[in-house]
Amino acid sequence: MTSFDRRPLVLSAAALLVAAAGCSSSDASASAAVPSPPAQEAALCRALDRALPRSVAGQEREDPEPASELTAGWGDAAIVLRCGVPRPERMSDPQAQGVEVNGVNWLLEERDDGPRFTTTYRRTYVEVTLGKQYLHDASPLTDLAGPVAKTVPATL
Repeated sequence: MTSFDRRPLVLSAAALLVAAAGCSSSDASASAAVPSPPAQEAALCRALDRALPRSVAGQEREDPEPASELTAGWGDAAIVLRCGVPRPERMSDPQAQGVEVNGVNWLLEERDDGPRFTTTYRRTYVEVTLGKQYLHDASPLTDLAGPVAKTVPATL
Protein backbone atom coordinates (compact mmCIF):
# COMPACT_ATOMS: atom_id res chain seq x y z
CA MET A 1 0.00 0.00 0.00
CA THR A 2 1.44 3.37 -0.93
CA SER A 3 1.26 6.54 1.15
CA PHE A 4 -1.35 7.83 -1.26
CA ASP A 5 -3.55 4.79 -0.56
CA ARG A 6 -3.37 5.31 3.22
CA ARG A 7 -4.21 8.99 3.14
CA PRO A 8 -7.95 8.57 2.49
CA LEU A 9 -8.01 5.97 5.27
CA VAL A 10 -6.39 8.36 7.73
CA LEU A 11 -8.69 11.20 6.72
CA SER A 12 -11.70 8.92 7.06
CA ALA A 13 -10.63 7.84 10.55
CA ALA A 14 -10.06 11.48 11.56
CA ALA A 15 -13.46 12.46 10.18
CA LEU A 16 -15.03 9.59 12.12
CA LEU A 17 -13.40 10.75 15.37
CA VAL A 18 -14.61 14.32 14.82
CA ALA A 19 -18.12 13.09 14.07
CA ALA A 20 -18.14 10.87 17.16
CA ALA A 21 -16.93 13.73 19.33
CA GLY A 22 -19.68 15.92 17.93
CA CYS A 23 -22.28 13.29 18.81
CA SER A 24 -21.10 12.80 22.38
CA SER A 25 -22.47 15.15 24.95
CA SER A 26 -20.10 17.27 26.93
CA ASP A 27 -23.01 18.42 29.07
CA ALA A 28 -23.94 16.50 32.19
CA SER A 29 -26.69 13.93 31.78
CA ALA A 30 -30.25 14.86 32.62
CA SER A 31 -31.06 14.37 36.26
CA ALA A 32 -34.13 13.21 38.16
CA ALA A 33 -34.74 12.95 41.88
CA VAL A 34 -34.83 9.30 42.90
CA PRO A 35 -37.94 8.43 44.96
CA SER A 36 -37.69 6.56 48.29
CA PRO A 37 -40.69 4.20 48.35
CA PRO A 38 -41.25 1.42 50.91
CA ALA A 39 -39.60 -1.92 50.07
CA GLN A 40 -42.75 -3.53 48.57
CA GLU A 41 -43.26 -0.57 46.23
CA ALA A 42 -39.56 -0.50 45.31
CA ALA A 43 -39.86 -4.16 44.26
CA LEU A 44 -42.75 -3.23 41.93
CA CYS A 45 -40.62 -0.40 40.51
CA ARG A 46 -37.71 -2.76 39.82
CA ALA A 47 -40.09 -5.06 37.93
CA LEU A 48 -41.40 -2.07 35.98
CA ASP A 49 -37.85 -0.99 35.10
CA ARG A 50 -37.15 -4.42 33.58
CA ALA A 51 -40.37 -4.22 31.53
CA LEU A 52 -39.89 -0.69 30.15
CA PRO A 53 -39.40 -0.33 26.38
CA ARG A 54 -36.12 0.72 24.73
CA SER A 55 -37.95 3.54 22.97
CA VAL A 56 -41.00 5.65 23.79
CA ALA A 57 -42.72 7.84 21.20
CA GLY A 58 -39.73 7.34 18.91
CA GLN A 59 -37.25 8.48 21.60
CA GLU A 60 -34.44 6.12 22.64
CA ARG A 61 -33.92 5.31 26.31
CA GLU A 62 -31.43 7.63 28.02
CA ASP A 63 -31.76 7.23 31.77
CA PRO A 64 -31.21 10.29 33.98
CA GLU A 65 -28.56 10.60 36.65
CA PRO A 66 -28.14 9.28 39.25
CA ALA A 67 -28.67 5.82 37.80
CA SER A 68 -31.54 4.03 39.53
CA GLU A 69 -34.10 1.32 38.84
CA LEU A 70 -36.68 3.84 40.10
CA THR A 71 -36.11 6.30 37.25
CA ALA A 72 -35.97 6.06 33.47
CA GLY A 73 -35.80 8.52 30.62
CA TRP A 74 -36.12 8.73 26.88
CA GLY A 75 -34.89 11.34 24.44
CA ASP A 76 -32.49 13.32 26.65
CA ALA A 77 -35.13 14.07 29.32
CA ALA A 78 -38.01 14.64 26.86
CA ILE A 79 -39.76 11.83 28.75
CA VAL A 80 -38.86 10.99 32.37
CA LEU A 81 -40.46 8.27 34.47
CA ARG A 82 -40.13 8.03 38.26
CA CYS A 83 -41.61 5.09 40.13
CA GLY A 84 -42.56 5.06 43.80
CA VAL A 85 -43.25 8.80 44.07
CA PRO A 86 -45.44 10.19 46.87
CA ARG A 87 -49.14 10.70 46.23
CA PRO A 88 -49.56 14.08 44.51
CA GLU A 89 -51.58 16.66 46.48
CA ARG A 90 -53.52 17.43 43.30
CA MET A 91 -55.06 13.95 43.51
CA SER A 92 -57.29 15.21 46.35
CA ASP A 93 -58.75 17.95 44.15
CA PRO A 94 -62.21 16.97 42.86
CA GLN A 95 -61.55 19.23 39.83
CA ALA A 96 -58.36 17.36 38.90
CA GLN A 97 -58.19 16.12 35.33
CA GLY A 98 -57.40 12.55 34.43
CA VAL A 99 -56.88 10.42 31.36
CA GLU A 100 -57.16 6.71 30.73
CA VAL A 101 -54.64 5.12 28.39
CA ASN A 102 -54.87 1.42 27.59
CA GLY A 103 -56.40 0.50 30.94
CA VAL A 104 -54.15 2.72 33.07
CA ASN A 105 -55.58 5.84 34.73
CA TRP A 106 -53.38 8.92 35.04
CA LEU A 107 -53.77 12.22 36.88
CA LEU A 108 -52.89 15.10 34.53
CA GLU A 109 -51.04 18.11 35.90
CA GLU A 110 -50.53 20.83 33.31
CA ARG A 111 -47.27 22.73 33.77
CA ASP A 112 -45.50 25.42 31.73
CA ASP A 113 -42.54 23.14 30.97
CA GLY A 114 -44.70 20.19 29.93
CA PRO A 115 -47.38 17.92 31.39
CA ARG A 116 -46.90 15.54 34.30
CA PHE A 117 -48.96 12.37 34.62
CA THR A 118 -49.18 10.18 37.73
CA THR A 119 -50.91 6.81 37.84
CA THR A 120 -53.99 6.41 39.98
CA TYR A 121 -55.43 3.23 41.51
CA ARG A 122 -52.07 1.39 41.47
CA ARG A 123 -50.04 -0.18 44.32
CA THR A 124 -47.38 2.51 43.83
CA TYR A 125 -47.47 5.84 42.04
CA VAL A 126 -45.68 6.11 38.71
CA GLU A 127 -44.98 9.63 37.47
CA VAL A 128 -44.23 10.54 33.86
CA THR A 129 -43.02 14.05 33.08
CA LEU A 130 -43.06 15.14 29.44
CA GLY A 131 -41.14 18.00 27.83
CA LYS A 132 -42.72 21.05 26.20
CA GLN A 133 -42.98 19.27 22.85
CA TYR A 134 -45.70 17.15 24.48
CA LEU A 135 -47.82 20.05 25.83
CA HIS A 136 -50.91 18.71 24.06
CA ASP A 137 -49.76 15.15 23.37
CA ALA A 138 -50.05 12.26 25.81
CA SER A 139 -48.99 9.68 23.21
CA PRO A 140 -45.87 8.59 25.17
CA LEU A 141 -48.26 7.09 27.75
CA THR A 142 -49.34 4.59 25.10
CA ASP A 143 -45.88 2.99 25.17
CA LEU A 144 -45.73 3.05 28.99
CA ALA A 145 -49.23 1.88 29.91
CA GLY A 146 -48.59 -1.79 29.04
CA PRO A 147 -45.50 -2.18 31.25
CA VAL A 148 -47.23 -0.30 34.11
CA ALA A 149 -50.36 -2.50 33.86
CA LYS A 150 -48.20 -5.64 33.73
CA THR A 151 -45.96 -4.87 36.72
CA VAL A 152 -47.81 -2.46 39.05
CA PRO A 153 -51.08 -4.07 40.17
CA ALA A 154 -54.29 -2.05 40.31
CA THR A 155 -55.80 -1.34 43.72
CA LEU A 156 -59.42 -1.45 42.56
